[in-house]
Amino acid sequence: MIGQNSRMHFYASIKRHIDSVHPLVAEGVKFQVIPMTRFVAYFCVSTAKQGVDGLGIDAQRFAVAKYIAGRGKLLATHTEVESGKRKDRPELAKALAACRRHNAVLVVAKLDRLARNVAFISNLMDSGVEFVAVDFPQANRFTLYILAVIAEHERETISARTREALARAKARGVRLSNPTLGQDGGFLSRRGVAVRQERSARQAAELAGVVQEIRAAGVTTYAGLATALNARGILTLNGRTWHATTARRLALRIA
Repeated sequence: MIGQNSRMHFYASIKRHIDSVHPLVAEGVKFQVIPMTRFVAYFCVSTAKQGVDGLGIDAQRFAVAKYIAGRGKLLATHTEVESGKRKDRPELAKALAACRRHNAVLVVAKLDRLARNVAFISNLMDSGVEFVAVDFPQANRFTLYILAVIAEHERETISARTREALARAKARGVRLSNPTLGQDGGFLSRRGVAVRQERSARQAAELAGVVQEIRAAGVTTYAGLATALNARGILTLNGRTWHATTARRLALRIA
C-alpha cells in the first residue's frame, strides 16, 4: 500500500505541475501553427566554368540547403545553363512562376554573379516575387535597382570603349570589315534567318497552350496578352518582357 500510495501521489504532483505550467493546454485552448516559409531555388551555371569559381552547382545547392534548414521548405529547384548564344532565361521564368503560384520566396546562392545580368535583375524586379541571396541576405529591391544601374553603366562603358578602339584602329588604316563577307552567296545570312525562324516557331508551339488559356480567360487584345505573359514570368526569345508588338507576332505564329 505504501508503494501504491507513493505512485498515486507522484502522478498527482505531475498533473498539478502540468496544469500550473500549461494552464492553456489544460483548458483545451488550440494553438495556431505558423506555416514555414516556402522556397524555390534558382541555380545558374556555365558548362565551361561551373567548377572554376568555386561555386558550381554542387556548391550552390549546399549553400541553399544550409540556408533553408530550419527556415522553411524547399518546393522546387530550377537550374539555368548559361550560353553566350541565348539571352533568355527560361528556367528563371519557371522559377518566378512557381514562386507566384505557391507564394514562395526565390532563393539564390550567390547574388553577385547574377547581378551582372540586366535581364535577370529587371525580370526579378518586375515579377513582384520576394527573393533572398544566401551570400547577401540583406539585399532588397533597392539593392537590385542599384546593381541594375551599375550593370547597365558597365555595359555602356564597354560599348563606348569598343567603339573608340575601332575608331582608332580605323584611323591607323586597319581594315575592319571581313574580306570574305558576302563571298558565300549569302549562305550565312540565310542560315541566321532560318535559325531565328526555327526558334520563333518552337516558342510559338511551346506557348500555344498558354495563349489559348489566356484567351479563354477573356483577354482579346495584344496588349492584354503581353501583360498576361509577363505576369506568368514568361520572357521573349531575347530575354525581355512582352509588349503588344511582340505579343502580336507570337499570336500570328500560333494562328
